[in-house]
Amino acid sequence: MENSEIILLNINGEDKQGLTAALTEILAKHGAFILDIGQSDIHRNLSLGILFKSMHNNSGDILKDLLFKAYEMDVNIRFTPITAERYSNWVNMQGKNRYIITLLGRILTAKQIAAVSRIIAEQNLNIDNMIRLTGRIPLNEEERAAKSCVELSVRGTPNDRQQMQRSFLELSSSFNFDISFQEESMYRRMRRLICFDMDSTLIQTEVIDELAERAGVGEQVRAITESAMHGEIDFEESFRQRVKLLKGLDVSVMREIAMNLPITEGLDRLMKVLQKVGFKTAILSGGFTYFGNYLKDKYGFDYMYANELEIENGKLTGNYVGDVVDGKRKAELLRLIAQVERIDLRQAVAVGDGANDLPMLGIAGLGIAFHAKPKVKQNAEQSLSTVGIDGILYFLGYKDSMLDSKILNG
Repeated sequence: MENSEIILLNINGEDKQGLTAALTEILAKHGAFILDIGQSDIHRNLSLGILFKSMHNNSGDILKDLLFKAYEMDVNIRFTPITAERYSNWVNMQGKNRYIITLLGRILTAKQIAAVSRIIAEQNLNIDNMIRLTGRIPLNEEERAAKSCVELSVRGTPNDRQQMQRSFLELSSSFNFDISFQEESMYRRMRRLICFDMDSTLIQTEVIDELAERAGVGEQVRAITESAMHGEIDFEESFRQRVKLLKGLDVSVMREIAMNLPITEGLDRLMKVLQKVGFKTAILSGGFTYFGNYLKDKYGFDYMYANELEIENGKLTGNYVGDVVDGKRKAELLRLIAQVERIDLRQAVAVGDGANDLPMLGIAGLGIAFHAKPKVKQNAEQSLSTVGIDGILYFLGYKDSMLDSKILNG
């Protein structure tokens, strides 16, 4: 042990104030060089790891002083000599790919975490770190938070990334939770723009269906809408057909619908956080400007693009003004906003539920299919289906402890 220059310390026990300071002061006194350090605390039970190199061939004296201090502070300490070869291999691992896997649901169980961990192991990936992003869980079920999230940091190169994504999708459907798999990079930590679809994303309805009900053509329009969202017919053609059926509807109906829009769970929290941390936000909708502007004013979106209905003598004419905001146009608008704001597309987030959202989901650095149709979930990189829209915050890596105390109340 005395001849070993690289040593790994593992300290476990009840967390005590000043413990880390006391141990690192001993290393400093002996001139040791810290190569790596990490600490976690679960229910006030500390797990601290320190990898150090003795610079003066005095590891015996260092270990003796550490043992005395550990005894004094009533914690367990273990020493493991590390060979130069083993250390070099560990350093070389730093260059391997790193990914973030986020598990999110109303509740997470050992069964779900075990299943994800098994897929990770089968793909030859190694879990470096695991943290809980949501708040601590009370024993009283009635006090339990509405969501639970765990983030895993993994390293390596998947044997078959596409198969792994398919396995995650099957698992999330079977166990009713969401799994996000993202490549770790500086862009993930520097998101600056987020673009949303409106209907069935920011609001829990398709406005054109609401208008159609008032016009007495609800069943016809719903059938066309459903077909378009599943990608079975061209969006622009479906849009033209549906708007034509609204001819003669009084515009006063639009205000009534806007005032009673069913807002998606978590939108208020999400927007407060995004604005506090400096995101630019946009609505890119295949719906209508009247309702887009209502949401823009209510929640403070920076941009809003949608379709303009033609109105004459206080009634809808059955026509629209300008080009249709379809899937292709949404992607173009995302690019345009990013260019205007001088934001790299890899720093952009896109969120939507329908087939016409896939183009913008595909070009954004983070594309999220939100409570989406099956075809959209299968073709999107990320999917969120089990919680409210503020679940996006966990995919961005935010923790409840930081968000609710320092941002929403600050």
